[in-house]
Amino acid sequence: MTNSQHVTKDDLERQVIHNIAEYCWHCVNVIEENGCSPWSYTIGLFETWEHPELIIIGRSRATSHAMLKTLADDIELNDPPNLTDSAGHLLLGMNCHFLEVNPRYYSDYVGFALWFYRKRKFPLYQIIWPDRDSIYPWDQNASKAFKEWQPVLGDPSA
Repeated sequence: MTNSQHVTKDDLERQVIHNIAEYCWHCVNVIEENGCSPWSYTIGLFETWEHPELIIIGRSRATSHAMLKTLADDIELNDPPNLTDSAGHLLLGMNCHFLEVNPRYYSDYVGFALWFYRKRKFPLYQIIWPDRDSIYPWDQNASKAFKEWQPVLGDPSA
């Protein structure tokens, strides 16, 4: 790999800043590795619209980005999802729920958001999606594999 092909951390940081300036938000995708599920999250929703950042775990990069873009478009149009609606939110044909993420998980999952916001606090909500049988990872009947593929980063009873 030549130097012109090497992507540096500075390049990634510039890309985040550029995307937030141009599109009002940025999507970070973390690929599946060593059996750990992939995840994607936003940076800039809170900066731009004072809306909590969002994370989704266990979906493909394309599906995750489509879900996050749909929500970002709704937020931009001043039609944000109700993050506390116990009935859920229909997103790409799935009834999803939003769960506030415990800040202890931020460093493990949203490192670039921590970099972007520096020492400023920002809220983060996880988009929880059901399996094919409409079971959520906190349900008693959820399989161990499903719970491990989509770890819950907050308290579902809150």
